[in-house]
Parts: sequence; C-alpha cells; structure tokens
Amino acid sequence: MSGLRTILKEIQAVVPRIDPAQLEELTNRLALAERVFITGEGRSGFMARAFAMRLMHLGLQVYVIGETVTPSVREGDTIFAVSGSGTTAGTVRVAEQAQSVRANVLAVTTEPASPLGLLAAAVMVIPAATKYRREGEAPTVQPLSSLFDQVTHLALDAICLEIATRRGVDNSAAKSAHANTE
Repeated sequence: MSGLRTILKEIQAVVPRIDPAQLEELTNRLALAERVFITGEGRSGFMARAFAMRLMHLGLQVYVIGETVTPSVREGDTIFAVSGSGTTAGTVRVAEQAQSVRANVLAVTTEPASPLGLLAAAVMVIPAATKYRREGEAPTVQPLSSLFDQVTHLALDAICLEIATRRGVDNSAAKSAHANTE
C-alpha cells in the first residue's frame, strides 16, 4: 500500500501545476475538430490510445496513427500528439507531416520548447518527470516516465469529461458506442 500512497502523492504534486488555460484550449480545439488523429509511442502512446477510445465513445471521429484503417491526414484535421520529452522521433515526424498538409497539431509534453511543442498550435505542459529527469520536472521515485503517463491519463480524462458534458453524453450514451464484439 505504501507504493500506492507514494504514487498518489506524486500525482497530487503535479496536477495543480497543470495550466488550466492550456487544458481548456485543448478541450475547445478538440470539441470543434471534425477528424482527430492520435499519435504517441511507448507508454505515452498507450495513454494516447486510451484517449482515442474515449473520444470515440463521446462521438468524435477519431483515428490512431499507425493503424491499418487510418485514412490520410488532410488540411484542417487535428493531430493530437503525446510525448513526454517532445523529442520522440516518430511522434515528431507525424507532427511534421501533419503540419505539411496544414493539419492542426495539438501536443501534450513536458517541454513546450521541444521539437513537438514548437510544431504545435497548442500545447498542454504536464510538469512531471520523464526518463530524462530534466530540471523543473516534478521529482519521482517511479521509473522512466511513469509519473508523466499517469498525470497525462488523468488530464486527458478531464478533457473527455468536459467534452462529454458539452455534448450531453452520459454513461448510457457512451456505453452504446462501446465495442460490442468483446
């Protein structure tokens, strides 16, 4: 149990440091998006995929970059990229390619001045530790980017909760969009 308390304490130290204006800006941009493409690698990619699933439950047209059924990105689409460092090569490459077709890039990272952050029209900074343990990141005893991933998941769920409220999507409506082939 002490490990769980430690993780919770670390999360509680980071969440209040998230800029509510950044959270609101990403929420507003997603709420207006016609097509959303999600990208990220590793555990951050898993957080991004969980976000894609929930956005689908809320009625958004959403795709995960790299899946075989993902269509091409076109002008006006929204790319939502998650990378703790903001330097993950595959994620940055997707953002560059998206920008080249005039898609809108949104990013979640610890470093707004990173290559990903600089490509994004809007950034939400999660001031949590990554595997690099940079100055200014919240300290953690957890390995690698666990704290970043945990807080990112919570922040993305907060975005989903706001979008659900705006769209009037309750549990019953979300459940009707949930996979029925499991």
